[in-house]
Amino acid sequence: MDKKFSIMWFEPIFFLFFGLFHLHRIWAFVDRNSYSAFWLDVMNNRDLFYFALMGIMSLLCIAGIVVFFRSRGQRFWWRWFYIFGGGYVLFDLFAIATGLSMWKRLLFWMFDTSNEYWNIVWGSFIGLGLLSFGIGVFLQRNRE
Repeated sequence: MDKKFSIMWFEPIFFLFFGLFHLHRIWAFVDRNSYSAFWLDVMNNRDLFYFALMGIMSLLCIAGIVVFFRSRGQRFWWRWFYIFGGGYVLFDLFAIATGLSMWKRLLFWMFDTSNEYWNIVWGSFIGLGLLSFGIGVFLQRNRE
């Protein structure tokens, strides 16, 4: 592809990070119990790993949203993910941090290893991971 885009240095990192983060959910298909136990423990104990992960995700999402609004003349297709995906992630982090009861019930439903929709839920996140990682590779290859 000859066309180069005006891509900021962190944009491939945003998509590669979220791609890898969602792709790790393949673990949910390999061992439901350990996957569920690990993430429920992370959410409930809120140790250094939790805050580091939440901090990285928050900073990437905020940076993406800022880029979306500051790049009116260059609002390329991938930047719409910052609004929708980043907005969702920030809401998710807010709901988890504040203990929003409806969100807590949803998370416990998602991490219920006997959930008949387990494969659909985690397969959807893996699909998002593939999409995100692919966009990250595309952006890295097309940076000016």
